[in-house]
Amino acid sequence: MPSFPRPPPIQIARPRSLLSLLTLIKKCKLRTQLHQVHSHIIKKGLEQDSSLISHFISLCHSLAIPLSYSTAIFNRIFNPNTFLWNTLLKGYSRNSRFVEVFSLFIRMIREKGVPDKYTFPLVIKACSSKFGLREGSSVHASVIRWGVKDDVYVGTSLIDLYGKCKEILCARKVFDEMHVKNVVSWTAMVFGYVSVWNFVEAKRLFDLMPERNVASWNALIGGLVKLGDLRSARNLFDEMPERNVVSYTTMIDGYAKAGDMASARFLFEEASDRDIFAWSALISGYAQNGQPNKAVEIFSEMYSKNVKPDEFILVSLMSACSQVGSLELAMWVDSYLSRSQMDLTRAHVIAALIDMNAKCGNMDRAAKLFETMPNKDLISYCSMIQGLSIHGHGSEAVSLFNKMISEGLTPDEVAFTIVLTACSHAGLVEEGWRYFESMQNTYSIVPSPEHYACMVDLLGRTGHLKAAYELLISMPVEPHASAWGALLGACRLHSDIELGELVANQLFELEPQNAGSYVLLSNIYAAAEQWLDVSLLRNKMKERGVRKIPGCSSL
Repeated sequence: MPSFPRPPPIQIARPRSLLSLLTLIKKCKLRTQLHQVHSHIIKKGLEQDSSLISHFISLCHSLAIPLSYSTAIFNRIFNPNTFLWNTLLKGYSRNSRFVEVFSLFIRMIREKGVPDKYTFPLVIKACSSKFGLREGSSVHASVIRWGVKDDVYVGTSLIDLYGKCKEILCARKVFDEMHVKNVVSWTAMVFGYVSVWNFVEAKRLFDLMPERNVASWNALIGGLVKLGDLRSARNLFDEMPERNVVSYTTMIDGYAKAGDMASARFLFEEASDRDIFAWSALISGYAQNGQPNKAVEIFSEMYSKNVKPDEFILVSLMSACSQVGSLELAMWVDSYLSRSQMDLTRAHVIAALIDMNAKCGNMDRAAKLFETMPNKDLISYCSMIQGLSIHGHGSEAVSLFNKMISEGLTPDEVAFTIVLTACSHAGLVEEGWRYFESMQNTYSIVPSPEHYACMVDLLGRTGHLKAAYELLISMPVEPHASAWGALLGACRLHSDIELGELVANQLFELEPQNAGSYVLLSNIYAAAEQWLDVSLLRNKMKERGVRKIPGCSSL
């Protein structure tokens, strides 16, 4: 193996004062250098100097030294001052170790530490991140006790805490009692009203703000987007004096969820700065709105710009692959995930991976992933059952459904739709009837029109046309055109002219401009060589202005 030169040691031979040690601390760039300085602090007996140790612990945090190291150094201090306590609290907060932040604060109080206006925002943030209202309220009491309730940063932190915990009256009380408010305080209050869906009060407060920043606008726009009021959100967006990537991403995501991908794409192209969330919003939008090829296209563009995808983008890409059915693309995504540092054990990632491989025909890979799952859930089972069904393994799909039930999982409406479709593809009439009846009798699920359509398709494919028709007319609600269409297709398959005419007339009323129904009935007549009826039906199409869409194929 090649040998690498060791980093040059920091010259620490003759530090004559604390000032020289502080200078050395500032020069540290590597862990090895930091350890050298630490050993010198110990040799000189300066471990109890709170100011020096505070700077040293800050350096530990900036160099991403494990918190256990800086905590061990802190624990050797007999009487840490407030600044030193705050330094350690900041390190835990920076690393999102919010439970430890609160625990450290409790220890600080017990050991007679004196919290100040810099201590409380760190602790309150820890409470709000975990929605710890009870803990946050106790910290609020300490704020009053230690006389720092008038500090603007402490007050703003409390507003944020109560807003996130949906205690909007408490948040407003803190807000009203603040003698000094800054733009962050106002924004936190607006965000609080948005979080409880009180957009009237949020907008009223927004209009009263003495000054606004981008975050203020984004808070209100984000709330309106969640409410589904894209028109008002867009009006505010257009009024913004300046926008950032969050502004654009919020609107892109809103349009995508509403199915307006044209507007989402327009704003995406208009944005001068795009982060991973903006790319994710557009890719997932295309995938969720039935435009998988566009999702793949945008992903390719992102990848060509050396933007590293996160797990959410890859899950959206896997959804797009499932819709396209591209085995080649699915294999690339699978390979990319295997090479990446992504955690494949996360439920939503492995479920999407199974679904993609199953729908793209790589059943061996899907089965291998499925078997390695420690806790198989309903979604992963349904992905496997659907994959087996799609690729002609209806009996295996039904067996897997039975195994799922035997393991204690409760099927939902989607699961029954999938297994009934599997029964239809495999022609398993008895099993289909059993599942259809168990929906109502065992699981108290009211069959939807989709479930009826699956049963009609199953009965029709297997030649039970009369039973399929009787099931249709027994539906508690008006049957969908898809169910009548499935039965008409079965009539063509089994050359049942009488029932075909009856079903076709139902479809002519439901979808008078759908040429498919006329074509199916025409094919039934043609198969029976009833050419006069074929001619009369074509004349009826001309009278009603119904045009058959010409077919095409491409290689």
